[in-house]
Amino acid sequence: MRRIDSAVVHEQNEQEFKFLQTDFNALGEKLSRDGIDIEAITKAAEAFQIAVPSWGTGTGGTRFARFPGQGEPRNIFEKVEDCAVINELSGCTDSISPHFPWDKVDDFSELKQHAAAFGLKWVSVNSNTFQDQPGQAVSYKYGSLSNTEKASRDLAIQHNLDCISYGQQLGAKSLTVWVGDGSNHPGQQHFQRAFERYLASAEQIYKGLPADWEMHLEHKMFEPAFYSTVIQDWGSSILAAMHLGPKCKSLVDLGHHAPNTNIEMIVARLIQFKKLGGFHFNDSKYGDDDLDSGSLQPYQQFLIFNELVDAEHRKEAEFNPAYMLDQSHNVTDPIESLVTSAIEVQRSYIKALLVNRDALYGYQEANDAIMASGELKRAFNFDVAPILAMARYRKGAAINPLKTYRAAKYRQSMAPVRPRDPKATGSGII
Repeated sequence: MRRIDSAVVHEQNEQEFKFLQTDFNALGEKLSRDGIDIEAITKAAEAFQIAVPSWGTGTGGTRFARFPGQGEPRNIFEKVEDCAVINELSGCTDSISPHFPWDKVDDFSELKQHAAAFGLKWVSVNSNTFQDQPGQAVSYKYGSLSNTEKASRDLAIQHNLDCISYGQQLGAKSLTVWVGDGSNHPGQQHFQRAFERYLASAEQIYKGLPADWEMHLEHKMFEPAFYSTVIQDWGSSILAAMHLGPKCKSLVDLGHHAPNTNIEMIVARLIQFKKLGGFHFNDSKYGDDDLDSGSLQPYQQFLIFNELVDAEHRKEAEFNPAYMLDQSHNVTDPIESLVTSAIEVQRSYIKALLVNRDALYGYQEANDAIMASGELKRAFNFDVAPILAMARYRKGAAINPLKTYRAAKYRQSMAPVRPRDPKATGSGII
């Protein structure tokens, strides 16, 4: 079952393929001079997958306003349909990461079948204890897992356990936990006691993990707590993960760090100690976390993948990070942003595969800084667009995804069947 008519994709691809083949052959010749087989790299591009966040399919917003677009999904079933569109165009987003309670349904088997009909599967489930839900008996205003009130902590613990149950029904294998706990004023919170309460709460969630599941702890430097956050950086995250046990790992959101942070080195450290759980890919200017992946810092994203590909090359033990997007789209069509972002992440991966590892190791051992840096720049500066486009073509996706999407007029066709519901929840994130 498809959401974008295959005839439209075929028609658009036919217009593009002759030029793609020419560019692909030329790039293959160039790569072969460096001893690189373009077919092997293309197969890697075909195999690459990154999950789409269910909440990213709706227009997001700021603290000031939200401007929803036409034909937006109003529930998780419609979000799945938009995720299918993203995958049909990009060929590299065959899974969905849900968020609860936004995506809670009465019958998860029905939801699982609905996704499977589009060739989609479910990955890491995300809990929400950073906002109170309608009818909630106690509040998360002063925190959830670290709240001074036991009743609030117990509610947050139970919600995470419920999320595990929902995920099991969908076939997911991991739980991502991010809390907005922290303080806004000096002296408001006892730092150590707050962390102790967090760990004690997280222990209860960890005990509820199935044997084949992982728990991923996501850190954030600030927001909504602007003075301190309980899990503020990778240090607190890895300390908590080490405290909880081998099934608990750290999750890296690219936008959750201070500006100019060396994220690629953090990734290397987490890999070394077998605590890299996965990623939320996006981009950041000042400390935000909602910009499209690769829109501002493509070289940093490449350097992160350089560490990831290096771990693959060295066959690091317990290395199997989950790749997910996590973005809020305020002024763009969310489908277009998510398609573009997925391909940009895929681009960074493919470029990192072009690094000559043996040459780089030699330069590093010889302390040859200029040649080591040059080897990375050489790979980064390759235009791998023909490889990515050929991988999409061979998988039946779109050579030119945005052109094909606009030719299909999907958003316009959804407007009359998805009239805007001002009371709808869970589409986009403020």
